[in-house]
Amino acid sequence: MSEQTGQAGGTTQVRDRPFMQVDVFSATALGGNPLAVVLDAEGLSTQTMQAFADWTNLSETTFLLPPDAPSADYRVRIFSPGRELPFAGHPTLGSCFAWLASGGRSKGDEWVQQCEAGLIRIRSIGDCLAFAAPPRVRSGPLDAADLDVIARGLGIARADIIAHAWCDNGPRWRAVMLQSAEQVLALTPDAAVLAGLDLGVVGPRGKVGVLGRYGDGAPPFIEVRAFFSAGGALREDPVTGSLNAAIGQWLIESGLAPPRYVASQGTALGRAGRIHLERDEAGQVWVGGACASLIRGTVRL
Repeated sequence: MSEQTGQAGGTTQVRDRPFMQVDVFSATALGGNPLAVVLDAEGLSTQTMQAFADWTNLSETTFLLPPDAPSADYRVRIFSPGRELPFAGHPTLGSCFAWLASGGRSKGDEWVQQCEAGLIRIRSIGDCLAFAAPPRVRSGPLDAADLDVIARGLGIARADIIAHAWCDNGPRWRAVMLQSAEQVLALTPDAAVLAGLDLGVVGPRGKVGVLGRYGDGAPPFIEVRAFFSAGGALREDPVTGSLNAAIGQWLIESGLAPPRYVASQGTALGRAGRIHLERDEAGQVWVGGACASLIRGTVRL
């Protein structure tokens, strides 16, 4: 082992740690959302975790640790460039996939992930892993002022928004439904207008999710796009578990979607994301997707 100076000063022990890079929410190679996973993060400082997440420059990087909660199988810390997240969807599935691939064993029929947001249940549904959608901390319709700015920022008429809701489950998602999937794919958002939402309509963590139905009744049921401000720029996420979790709860409970459906996301970015949503008999919505390991080795941290 060697030593290196950390961001906050002092030294940390450096060693080779098992590492995976996982593609999440797609059965098509390179079609999902990539996730970096450090499988043994014991001894790493928060500063080192954040520095590595900044360096990978992926939407999220996760670090696996022994759990503190007796019922949990493992603990995860989730970082995006610039900040730590209490919960995120594709890092949840990707981290569980990596943990299982590295020899993780469950205490029961499901796996339990411990994260800052609490304990997240994960199970296998067909060929997918699926997590139990966490409860929303805010729901209900958006304000008229929100809708006016969102419509202007998306370059559409206000009447094109046929349904809307808060979909805040940690990330402060606002979701709007348009007339069709084709209209969603044709959007060319105005970064200047949507960035202006940081002024209080959408805060620094505020985000906008846009969705539209496909018309033929066959999977996928809807097309989803996710826009958010980061580093002063408007970005689009290829496939978003947290957004689809909250959208699934909203659409199913309001009768806008059946109890089981498939969402497509990432098409506008050349990806092939597929998110499987299902409400069980107890009313719990599960959010599932395929995962694949693309890179496996060690990282020196």
